[in-house]
Amino acid sequence: MLPERTDVLVVGAGPTGLAVAATLAGHGVTATVVDRLAAPPVTSRAAVVHAGTLEVLDRIGVAAPLAARGLASTRFSVRDRDRVLLTVPFDRLPSRYPYALLVSQAETEAVLADRLTALGGRVLRPYELTGLDLDGDGATATFAGGERVRARWVVGADGMRSPVRELAGIDFGGPADPGESFLLADVRVDSALPRDQVNLFLARQGPLVWAPLPDGMVRLVAAVADAPREPEARHFQALLDERGPARRPDQLTDVRWSSRFRIHHRIASSYRSGPVLLAGDSAHVHSPAGGQGMNLGLREAVTLGDTLAAVLAGGSDTLLDGYAAARRPLAEEVLGFAAGLTRLTAVPPAARPLRDLVLRFGSALPPVRRRLAVRLAGFEPGGR
Repeated sequence: MLPERTDVLVVGAGPTGLAVAATLAGHGVTATVVDRLAAPPVTSRAAVVHAGTLEVLDRIGVAAPLAARGLASTRFSVRDRDRVLLTVPFDRLPSRYPYALLVSQAETEAVLADRLTALGGRVLRPYELTGLDLDGDGATATFAGGERVRARWVVGADGMRSPVRELAGIDFGGPADPGESFLLADVRVDSALPRDQVNLFLARQGPLVWAPLPDGMVRLVAAVADAPREPEARHFQALLDERGPARRPDQLTDVRWSSRFRIHHRIASSYRSGPVLLAGDSAHVHSPAGGQGMNLGLREAVTLGDTLAAVLAGGSDTLLDGYAAARRPLAEEVLGFAAGLTRLTAVPPAARPLRDLVLRFGSALPPVRRRLAVRLAGFEPGGR
């Protein structure tokens, strides 16, 4: 049952919302966490947690148990079929977690939920937000069943179609076009590719991400012109045939889960509107290239949880203005980085030899490889 009043109402129990609540709980603040779904999703969705994010999650006691459930990837390679254009090593990162952790989002959410439960919190389901009235002292949230909750602060962690953001009147910007179309799946493949690295294949038709997962699975993500409503094994085999290894083509043997989605490159005009704070996909969406989206949201979540706890302990709420002012430029930088990775694929045929030469030259320079590793790993200013 929902309480009548709460200091912090967190809307959305995905990775971002759970991380905000777990961070608050670590400071002794019990947030009210709600989600519109009756049960947490069990599909994998986002599948990488980077080293910089693991360092932040270590502060709330989540990194070690999460690392125990995933697969460590020590390299990121950019390829044109069989040619390796660029290799970015993670094993020399200045981190206790010198790798990219390949792990299902369902596992990430489960570890965060376990930590929240251990700290005395829980998620209330299913509650769908339908109204949000803001005033100088907080907000009143209304739900589909008629329930009302009075909150001092409301955190919108409810995804790219965020009702919190819309009800708070925060502009999300972006183009009116349908956005980039993607296919993704968790599959089994007969492949000669190494199991300790993520591969980004650059092809004329669009990028293909090949990432190993625990239990012998492989995550495939590909930009396509128009994703079929119900993607099948043949669609993913065709993607491997046209974009993946050529000398020894991958042979798909099983599809455990598949989906399609569209993504715009968008960012909220502000991360704060009075008592409303945004984090995660409610604040920014972009290409999945580089696996940056969920990671950015998790780092925002811990920062926001720490900041809210400081305000509730007697600090000025201008600290939250600082959160909003600091996080938005970081999101802009991540959006630009993801877009840049995507643009590598869109280079005209005549310019591809030069692109490939530049990438291979950069791969031969240790300082370039290190800077790229740190950037992909999600270390932020003020961190390592």
